[in-house]
Amino acid sequence: MRLSVLDQSTVVTGRTAASSIQESLALARACEAAGYHRYWVAEHHNSSSQAGTAPEVLMAAIAATTSRIRIGSAGVMLPHYSALKVAEVFRVLEAIAPGRIDMGVGRAPGSDGRTAQALNPHAGQGDQFPAQIRDLLAWVSGEGQPEGHPFHLVSAQPAGETMPEPWILGSSGYGAQVAAYFGLPYAFAHFITDGEGAAEAIGLYRSQYRPSARHPRPLPLVTVWAMAAETEEEAERQFMSRAVWRLGRDKGYYLPLPSPEEASARVLGDADRAHIARLRERAIYGTPDVVAGRLRRLGAELGVEEVAILTTLHDPAARVRSYRLIAEAFGSGLAIAA
Repeated sequence: MRLSVLDQSTVVTGRTAASSIQESLALARACEAAGYHRYWVAEHHNSSSQAGTAPEVLMAAIAATTSRIRIGSAGVMLPHYSALKVAEVFRVLEAIAPGRIDMGVGRAPGSDGRTAQALNPHAGQGDQFPAQIRDLLAWVSGEGQPEGHPFHLVSAQPAGETMPEPWILGSSGYGAQVAAYFGLPYAFAHFITDGEGAAEAIGLYRSQYRPSARHPRPLPLVTVWAMAAETEEEAERQFMSRAVWRLGRDKGYYLPLPSPEEASARVLGDADRAHIARLRERAIYGTPDVVAGRLRRLGAELGVEEVAILTTLHDPAARVRSYRLIAEAFGSGLAIAA
């Protein structure tokens, strides 16, 4: 199984959002050293929870400070932008780090409706997404638009011998069908749905997949929240940060991640405790061997050979340690990129 990383540049209490970006740069280097295959960064806007508003900029900085790990977006929210501009940005990234760039795109706003309108007041509706993907693929591949297209004479520079690897991201059957139609790799956001709909979406992707020249077979991946610590007690202590944050998120509040101490001091009612108990049942955390075992079982259940791990912890050192412990638990079973 391949292990990869999803990073949202999570904002935490007591530190600035800018420090979250610096922590992402350090984590990328640590995960490359640990043998992870990809490092993907997210796009969110107008959020007190995530600082990653411009994945393409962060990707360039990670590319400049790493040498092997693949670097990608998870993703660029395509309705905010023109397909040509996204193609140009990723062709520049490919020129910076040839053969290492993943272009993950999605159609979710990554924000609220007002912010989405501020990002692109002229954006089309969701049903424009497949047409945007069609145009994006034509430009980013260097093939250009076909004759009859209004922008047939427009090319995306810089041209080069390699191209970014396109991925479709989603948390429902819609993205699965788009990926299948275009013959593209597909990443399911398990961490958003807590696994609900994962088997159905990946099954739909496989059943409707149309082979492409680059990908004759379907290539699914799941992104999961997971965390490891040396002891069960420490894992539970760290987990409460995530649990208390999720309580707020599920009520519509996107706040900085609290520390374990702040989380343990939170006064919880019966309903909140019941909600955390449900989160605990589905969450993947514990000692390294426990986490590795659950990730392997999840991969086998869904028929995927790669899992991207999202770990949100208040302490950056504990987050680095979690990724290292998980990689060590996989040992020789961790497929490392050439």
